[in-house]
This record gives sequence, structure tokens and C-alpha cells, in this order.
Amino acid sequence: MKIEHIGIAVKDLGLSNEVFEKLLGKPLYKEEAVASEGVRTSFFEVGESKIELVGSEKKDSAIEKYLEKNREGIHHIAFGVDDLDAEILRLKNQGFTFVNETPKLGADNKRIVFLHPKTTNGVLVELCEDVK
Repeated sequence: MKIEHIGIAVKDLGLSNEVFEKLLGKPLYKEEAVASEGVRTSFFEVGESKIELVGSEKKDSAIEKYLEKNREGIHHIAFGVDDLDAEILRLKNQGFTFVNETPKLGADNKRIVFLHPKTTNGVLVELCEDVK
């Protein structure tokens, strides 16, 4: 397991891309829509990990709801795993609950699931695996 990326919820993806390009001294390497989540994402490489900026593309998306209740900022931490299905089973057996325990296609060509923050000390955790 490794830290794959840190997800940051933003209100204005374009403006936030400019801020992070200045901050990191390099351009984003990818921007894409994730229709199933109603979001648009952009990615910046930072060493062996990434920063994912996540902005809402529709009013009822999870990010839009998050931003209605919270400020912009860190939304989730994502761990890259080699076998997502095995990790889901292992964590279920350890008593963790999931927001979605059936993997779905996420940004950056990944299969993803989210663990519920009530079982991860209040942190939204994403597990992701490269689509093969």
C-alpha cells in the first residue's frame, strides 16, 4: 500500500489549478471529468504521490455537498493497492465499513472504493487500483 494521492475539494477548479501550478512550479498532468461522481478532477505529480483537485460539475455531487458544509481543503487520502478486491475483503473482516464496497471506475484510470469516515477516525479513505 502506498499513498496514491491526496484529494482536495475546490470551488473553482480553474483558479485552483493556477494556484497549484504556481505552488508546485509545474503544470497539472491530467484533467478529466468523472461523470459517475459529477466532478471534474486535475492531477499534479508530487514525488511518488499526487495531488488531486476535485471540483463539482453538478449541484448534487458529493463534492458540492461537502463544500456546502465545509471549506475548501483536504477531502480524502487515497491509498494505492495491488488487489482492490482482496483489500475490501480484508478490511471488511477487520470491521471497516464502506461508502461503496463495490468498486467503480474513478479518475486517472483507477478502480476505487471509499471507506466510511466513521470507521477511519473521521478521515475519508479511498482505495484505488490501476485498471488492468
